[in-house]
Amino acid sequence: MGLHRVVEPAGVLPQAAWRLDVRPEIAPNEVRIRVERLNLDAASFRQLSGKHGGNGDAVRAEVLDIISTRGKMQNPVTGSGGMLIGTVEESGRRSPLGLKPGERVATLVSLTLTPLVVTDGLARWDGRSEQVPCDGYAILFARSIAAVLPEDLAPQLSLAVLDVCGAPALTARVVSRYVAERAIEGDARPVSVAVVGGAGKSGSLSLAAARRAGASRTVGVVPVAAERAALEAAGLADVVALADARDPVALSTAVTSALGVPADVTVVCVDVPGCEHGAVLATADGGTVIFFSMATSFAAAALGAEGLAADVTMLVGNGYVPGHAELALGLLRGVPGVRGLFEARLAAD
Repeated sequence: MGLHRVVEPAGVLPQAAWRLDVRPEIAPNEVRIRVERLNLDAASFRQLSGKHGGNGDAVRAEVLDIISTRGKMQNPVTGSGGMLIGTVEESGRRSPLGLKPGERVATLVSLTLTPLVVTDGLARWDGRSEQVPCDGYAILFARSIAAVLPEDLAPQLSLAVLDVCGAPALTARVVSRYVAERAIEGDARPVSVAVVGGAGKSGSLSLAAARRAGASRTVGVVPVAAERAALEAAGLADVVALADARDPVALSTAVTSALGVPADVTVVCVDVPGCEHGAVLATADGGTVIFFSMATSFAAAALGAEGLAADVTMLVGNGYVPGHAELALGLLRGVPGVRGLFEARLAAD
C-alpha cells in the first residue's frame, strides 16, 4: 500500500500524506516508471488555471512546486491529481503487477498517491492544457493499478480515456442493475439516465455506457451552445439539454423537460463546484446520483438531499471498477461519437 513511502504525517496512507519519499531505489514489490506524460484531472487544472488567470508560466511553476514539495502531484485546493503514462524501467521481483521493463503503461491510480519526480522542469509544457509532457520517474506499489498501452491508439488518446475510465464502468453497473431489477419485477417503465457534463471525457463515455447497459432514454446536459452542437452531432444522447448545472432549478427543469420525468440515474461529470443540489433535484425518488467530479462537496450533497427530503442513493465514483480500462477503450473503439469528441478535445488542447 506504500506506507513505507509516507514521510509525513506518519501512519496515514500515501493519498492522505502531505509528503512522500521519492527515492528511485525500489522495494521488491514496487515498480519504477520513466514518465513521459502527466494528465492533470480536470478539476485541478481548472482551479490552477483560474487562480493564475490563464497564465501558463504561473501554472507550470505551481505544478512544479507542488511536485517538488510533496513528492506527488496533489492540488492542495482540490485534493486531486490525475494520472500518467510512461515506460517500465524496473520491476521488483515480488511485484504482483506483472509489468515488464520496456512496456509502455498508463497508471490507473491517482497521482495524489504516486511518488513522483520531474527532472526536466516541465520545459515542454506551456501550462495551458491538462496533458503535461515531461521527463521524470514515478513509483507504483503492490496495490497500484496500471494498464499496458494499446498499440492501436495514440498514447495521448489512451491517456485521456484511461484517466476517466472509472466513470463509464460504474455507470454501466448501476444502469444494468436498474434494467435487470425492472425486468425481474415486470416493471415496464424505461430506465432514464441524465449525464451532467455530457460532452466531456467522462460524460461522453458515461452516456455511451448507459446506452449500452440498456438505458431506454438518455439526456446529456451541457452549459453552452457549442457543447450542445458537438454532443448532438456525436449522437450519444437521445436529448441534449442546455443548463447551468450550478442552478438547481434550471438543471432539474432541463432534465425533467427532456425526459418527461426525473432521471432514474443522474451522473455528475462536471469539473466545477456547486452542482450537488441540482443533481439531487433532477433525480427521481428511489433513484441514484453518481458523483464523479472531484469538485463535488459531499457534505453539500448529503445535507442538500436531507434538506430536500430527497430519497436518493448517492454514490462516490472512486475511479476503480474491475474491467474499467477495457470497457472504456472498447467504447472509444466501438462508438464513433465518443472517439470524435475525444479527438476534437485533444486537437483543441
